[in-house]
Amino acid sequence: MVPRMATRTGQSRGGAVTAGDPIVSVDAVSKTYGTGEGAVTAVDGVTFDVRSGTVVGVLGPNGAGKTTLIKSMLGLILPDEGEVTVDGVDVHEDTRAAYRRIGAMLEGARNVYWRLTVRENLRFFGSLAGHEPGSLRDRHDDLLEQLGLADKADVTVNDLSRGMKGKVALAAALARDAPVAFLDEPTLGLDVESSIELRRELRRLAEQESMTIVLSSHDMAVVEDVCDRVIVMNEGRVVADDTVENLIDLFRTQAYRITVAEDVPVATRESLASDFLLESWEEVGHSDRFDVALPGDRSVYDLMDRLRAANLSIERITAIEPELEEVFLELTENGADAVGVEDR
Repeated sequence: MVPRMATRTGQSRGGAVTAGDPIVSVDAVSKTYGTGEGAVTAVDGVTFDVRSGTVVGVLGPNGAGKTTLIKSMLGLILPDEGEVTVDGVDVHEDTRAAYRRIGAMLEGARNVYWRLTVRENLRFFGSLAGHEPGSLRDRHDDLLEQLGLADKADVTVNDLSRGMKGKVALAAALARDAPVAFLDEPTLGLDVESSIELRRELRRLAEQESMTIVLSSHDMAVVEDVCDRVIVMNEGRVVADDTVENLIDLFRTQAYRITVAEDVPVATRESLASDFLLESWEEVGHSDRFDVALPGDRSVYDLMDRLRAANLSIERITAIEPELEEVFLELTENGADAVGVEDR
């Protein structure tokens, strides 16, 4: 993307975390709002670790508890129980030290100062981590290049487009050269090209700079492209915690989209439906097209035999692969028990 890459300053990070250890640890965190019958448990005993240099997505429907969890991880909310450590520092016992290790971009919040220029914002947020204002200039120059902001460095943020403001917010979150970044809806408001560039930059930060990123997004394409691992929350609890690939595999069924050359008689449809899971039946010109999922005791060869026995000529057959969005909906609508996912 750019001729040179942003590099870390080599600042001391306390030496608490060594290679292979979790850089972020969430241990039995719970948070309840209100008391008595009106009490609402937003986070219920959540535990997980995040390894250095990985990108972890935290997903969940509205009200799942992910915002409360992330704010607890940032020290913005004090949980009723449990603890959070970042780079070996307890976030709630030593918040100031923890903030030197964290960059954050919160959706819906004013993440930057609009009356300052882009570069002034980076200098300000870098200084919050205890850096001298000029000590991170090279890194800030690289961030401006990598995020396409170099020619806007001396422009007041208020004069930028919404997409550019989003990039500035991300740059500000990364400006302090912290090992961990929390990003809430980082691609919100970006055009398609900018969103793709941002995904590439997040992967580069993880792979080439060993930055750890905790990301929350409703854009499943972003999560699928960027994250090494996904944590899905529902009703305050973790209902799934695995790689994107493994979660998709969990719901991968033998499903096919089939187009046959003839109009399929109603009796034949009913016969197929008795042994296979049919849906999305539609007429396409003089052909019929439908989706079919195979039960565990049936194979694609059984389906082919049934279609030939009904004198149906197959024009096209393609496998249907599940998407992360389908997995997410299945987990949050049906719950972990319904799909055999172990609570963690």
